Amino acid sequence: MSELKYYMNSTISGSDFIMKVCLDWYSLRLRVDDYRGNIYAIIKEINRLAKKNFFTKSFVKVRSEHWRSFLSRGFMVEGVYSGYFRGSDAYCMSFYYDERRRISNQWKKEDEILQRVLRLSIQTDKPLLPDSFVLRKATSEDASILSRLYGSIFVSYPTPVHDPAYLSSVMEEGSLFYIVEKEGQIVSAASAEINYTDYNAEMTDCVTLPQFRGHGFMRLLIYVLGEKLKDQRIYNLYSLARSQSFGMNAALHQ
Repeated sequence: MSELKYYMNSTISGSDFIMKVCLDWYSLRLRVDDYRGNIYAIIKEINRLAKKNFFTKSFVKVRSEHWRSFLSRGFMVEGVYSGYFRGSDAYCMSFYYDERRRISNQWKKEDEILQRVLRLSIQTDKPLLPDSFVLRKATSEDASILSRLYGSIFVSYPTPVHDPAYLSSVMEEGSLFYIVEKEGQIVSAASAEINYTDYNAEMTDCVTLPQFRGHGFMRLLIYVLGEKLKDQRIYNLYSLARSQSFGMNAALHQ
């Protein structure tokens, strides 16, 4: 399946606004990456686009001076990206068009995981790679094997990482993928999706096979990706992790 069937990046404009959006049919969501102009006209257009495409969620990276305007129109704050807009914070704000997507029945468990993660000590040293394992940059030639790895772990995921064509496409667009191998088998992987406009990168697509967890591979991959991004003068890194994933949140916290 072509990546165009999954999503489409587009610039939407009106008489008093302009915004960069991603129409994400795979995850049934509208993502707004940047905007300027009349805030209330922008919110109206967001809702129109979402309903036209039968999306169940809109997700906007909101500038700090506008979060109250979005809040007053029913959007909720789900997180804050420190320094996202070239040093200015971005508020991750969402509007749900389907109540089932908004509700979580695991609040207590999620809060307990958060507290466990926050009790972990911060480690700034580079993790060591155990003998017999190899760390390297992935290429489009690895897309098929990577897609099978992701497909074997993720029952659901916001992007089609199970599709090798999609992985090849995002690599060609500039995303960095690093992997850990053992005897030619990919056992852990992570990527950085780079935003050259605002000089930041999202750490994403993180996975480790269950039998190889506990070796610190994810912390190592994140560390190495961070160093490679510094070489490109990208210093602001962020990530979105599922609240029920202790391991992923622990790796990001440390």
